Amino acid sequence: MKSNLQELVKELNGMVSSGQLVDAAEKFYAPNVKTIEYDGSVTEGKPATMKKLVDFVASIQTVKKIELLRSVADGNVSFSEYILDLDMKDGSNVYLHEIIRALWEDGKVVEERYFKS
Repeated sequence: MKSNLQELVKELNGMVSSGQLVDAAEKFYAPNVKTIEYDGSVTEGKPATMKKLVDFVASIQTVKKIELLRSVADGNVSFSEYILDLDMKDGSNVYLHEIIRALWEDGKVVEERYFKS
């Protein structure tokens, strides 16, 4: 397994940028992962986190853009800034400019916090 955090983050961001959101989460989330949304709501554990992600991805009609703007990794933390432009099956559009802060342990993400820009 790769131990260099910068390599892991590059691989994760590459998967996300190419639309492989679920595969990236499956590969990189630790069993005890916790995600924290913009509003402070928390999802704990990989099964609950994966279900939430799978449900979100299933609600997407068209991915117009997933663009990584920049990323940095240091110690056990990484930050990735993205633009996402998604047409949803309900007819709405989701446009996000977000920063994802990830905490890593043993090559896996144990916590992600999402910030809207």
